[in-house]
Amino acid sequence: MTAAIAAAISTAVAVWLWTTPNTATARLIRLTSTEHPVRRRALRHRMTRPRPHRRADAWSRATIELCQALSAELTAGRTPGEALARAVAAVDFPDPDALRPLMAAARDGGDVPAALTTVAPAHGGEGLRRLAACWEVSVTAGAGLAALVERVGTTLRAAQAHRQDVAAQLAGPRATARMLAVLPALGLLMAAALGMRPLAFLFGSLPGLACLVLGTALDACGLWWTNRMALRAQAS
Repeated sequence: MTAAIAAAISTAVAVWLWTTPNTATARLIRLTSTEHPVRRRALRHRMTRPRPHRRADAWSRATIELCQALSAELTAGRTPGEALARAVAAVDFPDPDALRPLMAAARDGGDVPAALTTVAPAHGGEGLRRLAACWEVSVTAGAGLAALVERVGTTLRAAQAHRQDVAAQLAGPRATARMLAVLPALGLLMAAALGMRPLAFLFGSLPGLACLVLGTALDACGLWWTNRMALRAQAS
């Protein structure tokens, strides 16, 4: 009985490790690769495969870095197109291949606001869309682009700080929900240690199978509902 429970726990740990982004592989690629930085970042992105909410957060952080780099380049006296191209090349975006239209527009004098809107992802691309609006205002009204970019960066940093604060406050409820989800497994371990043979009941009889299916479904629903409420709180 104990061996079966240990095997189940080992399988769950293996699945968790398999779905977690492989940071060691990404670090090895960064240290040993001699390719262009944009291609190296694209290869790392394909191997790490971030989850959707992590991907959106990565885009938000990269946009903040882009605003900081772009503001610094503009303050140094470079033209907007050159400043944008240098800033994009210096920032580690989650999907560098998607930024090729933006790089082309910045270098060739194309429609930068349209390119920014095109490359902005549905989740995490709000900063790029704001930057596109600022660029268009600067071109049409003649406003200072550096000041507008700095204001966008300040707004994005404040929003990022708010999301981090909400995530820190939700860490406790999430940990509690996970602990409650593990309690049934601990109960099985205690019952097996007392010689009650819980696995024989759960897998060897119809009432046991019904209890197993119902308990697993309720446990999964509880975790899903808790995660959904946490995501809604973070999005607000």
